[in-house]
Amino acid sequence: MQNTDTQEVRAQCAQTLLARQDRAALLSAFVGLDGFVDEILHVVDKRESAEVYQRLPTIAQLAARLAAAAGKSTNIELVNQVTKLGGNGPIMANALASFGLKVTYLGILGYPNLHPVFQDFARRAEVHSIADPGTTDALEFEDGKIMLGKHSSLKQVTWENILARFGRERFAEKFGNAHLAGFVNWTMLPYMSNVWESILREICPAMKGPRRLLFFDLADPEKRTREDILRALDLIGRFEEYFDVILGLNEKEAHEIAAVFGLKPAASTPDALAELSLLLAARIKAGTLLVHPVSCALAVSRGKVDKMRGPFTPKPLITTGAGDHFNSGFCLGRLLGLDNRMSLLAGVTTSGYYVRTALSPSIPQIAAMMTEPPAKP
Repeated sequence: MQNTDTQEVRAQCAQTLLARQDRAALLSAFVGLDGFVDEILHVVDKRESAEVYQRLPTIAQLAARLAAAAGKSTNIELVNQVTKLGGNGPIMANALASFGLKVTYLGILGYPNLHPVFQDFARRAEVHSIADPGTTDALEFEDGKIMLGKHSSLKQVTWENILARFGRERFAEKFGNAHLAGFVNWTMLPYMSNVWESILREICPAMKGPRRLLFFDLADPEKRTREDILRALDLIGRFEEYFDVILGLNEKEAHEIAAVFGLKPAASTPDALAELSLLLAARIKAGTLLVHPVSCALAVSRGKVDKMRGPFTPKPLITTGAGDHFNSGFCLGRLLGLDNRMSLLAGVTTSGYYVRTALSPSIPQIAAMMTEPPAKP
């Protein structure tokens, strides 16, 4: 694994992004298929008054409080920080739109009318919805987050519903011509594999033109069976016939996929994760495999591993959606002709900007930020 994380590389990447930012307006993206209304919440530790409280800072402290209530009962107070658009797809698509791309989104954002939380998104992108969104209570802590979801509407994301409420010809045109297509949140969409199989059978063979990028994100597959995961990975690999495929995994997901293949878990070090990533890439058959722990990110293509550190933030303003912003930044880099190391840098910087500000950055904003020396966790 090469040491490609230098100030010279960061300065070069920033300059390249700025020089090519006008190209972003000429690029198109087609993303789907989920949609959530996210309520970002803090857990109260001690309430000092009607307006002032101390936040419970760590997941471990919440776990201890819940464990102490076993056989008894307890009261947990949650304080809303913001209600916002959610779901891996809308967050990633919204970030791509912030870069200036022409984005088409197909998902579950309200049917027949959009949920109000997506109205601003609909002004920045071409939005189509086939069902109502799910909802997520995102309990955020300094060391991570707990996502409590209600998913009944996600069962309506089927190929039959897409054809009936969006249309085969429109799907073929938007999916088949976008410079970047993205399918995310496989875990929560129970019929996503069926959708992919239908696309491979009915849409892909008729496509024409150059190879384009296709991004996948499984989104924490722990609750899915081994057979389901293997089927999904096989389908992802089959798309490589038509696209340059990118599969993104966070560190937890990488270990879960490793277990599916019978691989031993790796230590949480960059070198160990790089070795594990090479083993996973050889089995999954995607053109590029991303693995992004909190403090850095790895990319594997054609047997080569690149690594980049991120702008570590000890007390992030928001963490829900950080991975989706990383994915959007990496894809932006690849769309603009950057290699994996610079695309990783675009990804970690996009994520870093978002967790510090709770805002999706523009290209000039990430160019400015990436020249900062990376902080050590």
